[in-house]
Amino acid sequence: MVSWIKNFAALFTGKPATVLSGEAPQAIKLLCSRRSCRSFSDEPLREEEIQSILEAGRFAPSTVNLQTWTFITFSREQWHETFDRPIPFKGAFAITICADNFRLKNLLPDLQDTPFVNLSLAIFNAGLAAMSMNLAAEALGIRSIMLSETARAGLLDSAFLREKLKLPEKVLPLTTLVLGRSGIKLPGIPPRQPLDAVVMPAHYNKDAGALLGDWYKQMFLGYKLTHPLSSFDRQIAIYRKKMTDAEAVVKGMFYKI
Repeated sequence: MVSWIKNFAALFTGKPATVLSGEAPQAIKLLCSRRSCRSFSDEPLREEEIQSILEAGRFAPSTVNLQTWTFITFSREQWHETFDRPIPFKGAFAITICADNFRLKNLLPDLQDTPFVNLSLAIFNAGLAAMSMNLAAEALGIRSIMLSETARAGLLDSAFLREKLKLPEKVLPLTTLVLGRSGIKLPGIPPRQPLDAVVMPAHYNKDAGALLGDWYKQMFLGYKLTHPLSSFDRQIAIYRKKMTDAEAVVKGMFYKI
């Protein structure tokens, strides 16, 4: 019972240990206070705000400056026209971030013999761009959420998105960044794995998995609170099925026997 109460309380009181002190730079406070938003208002975003967020993605760092990303943008009207439904959570604008090795295929033909390395680098680079846009939005006072499975808007629905977005080979949709305004910000933070399980001085700690018990329990409790009519085990089964399907799609895109 004591463990259950501790883990339940952690969902509402969790926060970084030291970085949010008054002396911390504003950028670090922004990084550690960022929260995903699942309820946006009807207020639109200004065009200059959207362009600033996109520029933050375009200027993200990338391996060898390859910039292996593509941003497919949607207004509310464009999203509805493409998917026949509103942007998830009533967002005002959406950006689907893709790992993109298609644009470079003619410029760098010597790199076409290393598909797995190319894919790994493209995913890494596109992830940096996605996070840059996420933080730029936060800095502008705009809330956001990155979708991987919700509304078939991310990697787990690669085949669906390839058809809807007319994606060529070697372009992999990773996530959709939904943007909007909201005055609601819930307390606490989503459960974080303990520092000792993540930070490993000098060498890898193979026993780190033993430190994740409380984190897993907090994940389970958090899901039950936000999805009271659903089952955590059932959701894991859905993820497993979708991940298996996405695995076949990604293999087919990047590995030709």
